Amino acid sequence: MNKFSVKDRIKSFSFAFKGIKLLFRHEHNAWIHCTLAVFAIGLGWYFKVSSTEWMFIVVSIAMVLSAEAFNTAIEKMADFIQPDQDQRIEHIKDLSAGAVLITAFTALVIGLLIFLPKIFSVINI
Repeated sequence: MNKFSVKDRIKSFSFAFKGIKLLFRHEHNAWIHCTLAVFAIGLGWYFKVSSTEWMFIVVSIAMVLSAEAFNTAIEKMADFIQPDQDQRIEHIKDLSAGAVLITAFTALVIGLLIFLPKIFSVINI
């Protein structure tokens, strides 16, 4: 095991930031998730949500973006390992895409639970 090195830890952060940059530069679905995250944050500010509600919103956003990053990494690695059509690789990629869908759907439900009552109270429903 290598000794702890501040320089190496800083370097590891640069790799992580590079990954985030790649995600947002090249992945269209990440753009969509980001747009919806900004929308949710805007709604949160407008409705002055509680700190507990903010925690759910922030965790939901992080969950979806993390799932998208993992999905992208899995897809890129699968394409590198097996560039030809392969049923097994297709299943792996479908599973990772399904994980993103699960997290996005969960985030949507959380958003609806937080914002629908506030929206209904504004429009008197």
